[in-house]
Amino acid sequence: MKFFVPALLVVFSILLSGCTADPVCPPDSGTAQVLTIPPDELPTPAPVGDVPIPVVIGNKEMQVDKVVSGPLCNDTWAGTIYVTCDVQVYAWDETPTFLEDCDLKIEPETVVYVADHNNAAYYNGCSCHTGEITEP
Repeated sequence: MKFFVPALLVVFSILLSGCTADPVCPPDSGTAQVLTIPPDELPTPAPVGDVPIPVVIGNKEMQVDKVVSGPLCNDTWAGTIYVTCDVQVYAWDETPTFLEDCDLKIEPETVVYVADHNNAAYYNGCSCHTGEITEP
């Protein structure tokens, strides 16, 4: 019995250590990727192609309709979208409302995977980043 409790603690610690996930995006390098160009001067996003794009999310390869990198502001999203670690957004003060002055349309039933949120899937748009909802 005196070896049972320490052995049980070792087993639990090994099991719990397997539950922690490494962040998808690397730590900040100190230089924020903040947009300084007005929204109406941003380049037009690339059109969505007909071929699904393979993306590894977690340990699983998935097919997405669009991969978003670089400036994130004016666009229309539909289907399955993957937002990479290297997106550029506008600066914000307290609540992250970096899409407040942007024209981002997200069609109903769109699923958005966000790398910077450990590849979490979002089904209800980005309203917390536009200022429509004050709490994420």
